[in-house]
Amino acid sequence: MRALITGGAGFIGSHLAEALLNRGDRVWVIDDLSTGSIENIAHLKGHPRFEYVIDTVFNRAVMAELVDLADVVFHLAAAVGVRLIVEDPVWTLEQNVKGTEVVLELAAKKKKTVLLASTSEVYGKLDKPLFGEEDDLVLGPTSKARWAYAASKIIDEFLGRAYWKQKGVPVVIVRLFNTIGPRQTGRYGMVVPRFVRQALSGEPITVYGDGSQRRSFTWVGDVVGALIGLVECPAAAGEVFNVGHTEEISIRELAELVKRKTESPSEIVFIPYEQAYEAGFEDMRRRLPDLSKISRLIGYRPTLNLDEMLDRIIEYERRRLDDAGLPRK
Repeated sequence: MRALITGGAGFIGSHLAEALLNRGDRVWVIDDLSTGSIENIAHLKGHPRFEYVIDTVFNRAVMAELVDLADVVFHLAAAVGVRLIVEDPVWTLEQNVKGTEVVLELAAKKKKTVLLASTSEVYGKLDKPLFGEEDDLVLGPTSKARWAYAASKIIDEFLGRAYWKQKGVPVVIVRLFNTIGPRQTGRYGMVVPRFVRQALSGEPITVYGDGSQRRSFTWVGDVVGALIGLVECPAAAGEVFNVGHTEEISIRELAELVKRKTESPSEIVFIPYEQAYEAGFEDMRRRLPDLSKISRLIGYRPTLNLDEMLDRIIEYERRRLDDAGLPRK
């Protein structure tokens, strides 16, 4: 396979690039480093089947050449993280919608397969035990910037399905639930790396809200395996798939678990949403995926439980602090 990964210097993108290279595939990465990092792909430099370009997906000339070289485009480039979305909604909307337009337009010329990374955020305030791909999407008002990211990704999904229906472009859409693993930054509100780094440094572990909100967390290797499996399955074209985990935990319990696993002296501190983000911030109380669709098609099953994931992440973060010569508790 010849693969182009937009946002390939990001957390998931870099793991995807690594997995594809390990399979023997050829990989091109494009990233503007707005949220990704060159450090994430530094270990891939010099690999004979790997090339990277530091540029934006809005550079049509560069993108046209890269899309032409590839068999499949993994479109992961996007604004990520709740904090970034709240602080910069204009950039969020433009990056997500316009970037997807460019990718789909160029892929349509040669009928290249496209995998569009969407998000569990599109389910919004849906109140159900499990979120299924055909469920209604329930967002808050446009006065809340919180919902800008979800709205932009919903437009992306409509665009992807339209290109499949009208132009025959093989488009696969994945709604990613919370994905965790090495190289993830806590800079934009990602909860697990933030908790782990705070715990290892002896800083207060900051829980936003009352901590009763419940989430599921998925190992990045499982997500990468799902992405590759879906693009290799012709029956996935034109469809939307949840990718996530079947287990859930409250954020308060997650903070306590991280504190216990790291043997940290850190205090767990609760910060009101309006202080962490903005006045009137709305959050989802619960978010758990129905995985029956992707399981039936490609046999997807999460391979790690949360304890195993946290052990690996804590070990990685400890090494990172030691390599940087930074103190840890």
